[in-house]
Amino acid sequence: MEKGTRQENEGNKAAVLNTLRKFEIENKPMPTASPKNVVVRIHTVGICGSDVHYWAHGKCGPFEVNGPLVLGHESSGIIESVGSDVKNLKPGDRVAIEPGVPCRYCQNCRQGRYNLCPDVQFLATPPYNGSLTNFLEHPADFCYKMPSHMTFEEGALLEPLSVGVHACRRGGVVAGSHVLITGAGPIGLVLLLVARASGATKIIVTDVMQNRLDVAKQMGADFVFKADDPNVIEKVRGCVDSINQTFECSGAQPALVMAIRCTSQGGKIMSIGRSASPMQNIPLFEAADKEIDIIGSFRYHDTYPQALELVASGQLNVKPLVTHRYSLADSQKAFEQAESGADGAIKIAIIVADDK
Repeated sequence: MEKGTRQENEGNKAAVLNTLRKFEIENKPMPTASPKNVVVRIHTVGICGSDVHYWAHGKCGPFEVNGPLVLGHESSGIIESVGSDVKNLKPGDRVAIEPGVPCRYCQNCRQGRYNLCPDVQFLATPPYNGSLTNFLEHPADFCYKMPSHMTFEEGALLEPLSVGVHACRRGGVVAGSHVLITGAGPIGLVLLLVARASGATKIIVTDVMQNRLDVAKQMGADFVFKADDPNVIEKVRGCVDSINQTFECSGAQPALVMAIRCTSQGGKIMSIGRSASPMQNIPLFEAADKEIDIIGSFRYHDTYPQALELVASGQLNVKPLVTHRYSLADSQKAFEQAESGADGAIKIAIIVADDK
């Protein structure tokens, strides 16, 4: 194993969720790189909505926390050491980490849809620990080298950006598309960026929070509307002559109903957001009569290279998404703010290391 210089001199601290809503900073064993893996010195970790669900409620969708858990899966860092079979990376390389590692052998993996692998090991999805730690071992082929001009925050944001890339692919956004995005959180905002890069010419964004709509407008939305406006459906419909694709990013039932009523005949609705309830009451027959396709979108596959290129080339600017920053020691405060959205929080980054 080829080593860097820091492992021998530092501990491996991690923010561990032992009880709901409470982190404890603990020392973890120092990882070593098996032949096809690398050890990454984590620099930046973004807080995702799923992280907040695990922290606050102990579950997210079908996944439940059943023991101590290290959260965090939107991450970037510096290669600390590499396994004996690793040829594409070396100590000192700056990398973005794709968090979901599939089995590579099941039918979904063999068909290229490894995001649907039933045995995927996804960082910070129970029972697998995440990246809110100093050092993390990870497969080398799921670490992507960043150019020197990319920041660690941009590298961590490749994870939510990949959600947007995957959703736009499945939704078929093309030149001239008219797009509606319901929910202007981090996922809705990256979808705004990717949809524009994919050729969408009109983009409408709705949300219940005005500050998020203001950011959406600054990032290029053509129209923004408060989702709790009683006339929001009429206002959205009046913006453009058709809406080809709707991306439902909030998980709220009213937003899904609005999506069905605003999407044009023959259009597509991408269901991306998740709510606490597994059941939704929607006007299904209305969607059927309009021949609207309601399409699921779960994580992503084969998106990191494209997401990295979009950021590295300067075509997309994800920097405005990060509104607040905390240290690893202040993970508790970071999650409290992420849950409340206080002070206009959109994406909160935890800076694990101090390297620039």
